[in-house]
Amino acid sequence: MSSSASAAPPPLHIIRAHSSAISALFISDDNERLYSGDTSGSVAITSTRSLRPLASWAAHADGLLGVQEWGGRGVGGGGKQVITHGRDNKLHVWRLPSPSRTPSTVRGSVSAAPDMGPPELGYSLDVNALNFCRFSLLPLAPPRGPADPRALLAVPNLADIWALPSKERIHAAVGRNAPDAPMSLGSDGRGAKNATGIIMSMHLLSTPVGATIMDERALSLITSYEDGSVKLWRYRNVEKERSIEGVGWECLWSFKLHVESVMATAVSPDHSIVMSVSADHLVGRYDLKVDPTANAGTAYRTKHPGNGAVAFHDDGRVCAIGGWDGRVRLFSTTSLKPLGTLIYHKAAVQALAFARASPLAPPPDRHRHRHRRHDDLPPIDDEDEEEDEEDEMTAEEKLARSRWLVSGGKDGRVVIWALRDFRPRV
Repeated sequence: MSSSASAAPPPLHIIRAHSSAISALFISDDNERLYSGDTSGSVAITSTRSLRPLASWAAHADGLLGVQEWGGRGVGGGGKQVITHGRDNKLHVWRLPSPSRTPSTVRGSVSAAPDMGPPELGYSLDVNALNFCRFSLLPLAPPRGPADPRALLAVPNLADIWALPSKERIHAAVGRNAPDAPMSLGSDGRGAKNATGIIMSMHLLSTPVGATIMDERALSLITSYEDGSVKLWRYRNVEKERSIEGVGWECLWSFKLHVESVMATAVSPDHSIVMSVSADHLVGRYDLKVDPTANAGTAYRTKHPGNGAVAFHDDGRVCAIGGWDGRVRLFSTTSLKPLGTLIYHKAAVQALAFARASPLAPPPDRHRHRHRRHDDLPPIDDEDEEEDEEDEMTAEEKLARSRWLVSGGKDGRVVIWALRDFRPRV
């Protein structure tokens, strides 16, 4: 893939499910569903097989900050939950229904009727959405299997961490009592002296304890700020489950590589690298594996100022950066060498998502045992099975889908790109 405009590949698919600017994207862990949200608060779910809408609803009264699927491994998304975060100071957890058997699930069908209908609202949290920062979700091992999901949820303001589904606040105001915390800290993170400004992005991670176990209380939090800085926090006081006023949290390092506000950050799938982009022309790279006392942050200069989104490919070797000029640029994460430029959007790219290179396989659908009858299930006729077989993807198609990159722009378009395999040849 050449970086020249003449060699830029065309989009594979263009999805026109929104009338407002795209502000959030997410691809399910099995690569089956594409979630998109816009600045009006609407969310759409699109099937990656048929490219038809599965559901569309007004999730929030103001712009969407983030959307993410979470929970059990139900067939076709059934039994899962969807978290949406809006600028209306609300965070909603929705229950995703199982898709109905309609012709629109079959590739090539002319029907565009949604198959799921709007999800059912499970519960909500009141949050402070003065920031443009979305939530960060850390799924935990469910005590009773996938049907009983648990997670920790970090939300901006002063970096609070909540437990789901109990809606209990576990940690409050992470960073408030740090030695370099701004004086007279306000509710939005601004202070009277040495203020970092509001939180622009955040990522909640588990911290390894020992070689083989993960302690749910040993947490790390990556935050970026309005002044261009990025900080790594770690909760040291693991004997206590809860904290207030940031007690027990330590700042391992802080780097100010940008001269403008950080617009987005991303963490590699193996939690070894953080990348940051900004209104300036710099890209920040932070190594999470080195000694905290070492120089873990490096700034790379690019020729393109103004970037609003960044995402990692599953292998961690490639990242995509969305620019205010509507371009999506691919880089090596080790050297920041340009790998290519994708051109379609007429306005700023505000969201990016890579498909999973090794997606989680969905569980077998018990409805699809040929001619089997159950007391609690309706009979399956031959026509249903023919539709299932027609909708089945080949191994080659699934491999091609695992190389997708999805971009969302201020122009209201969701674009699917087919990338080549960036793995080194042997």
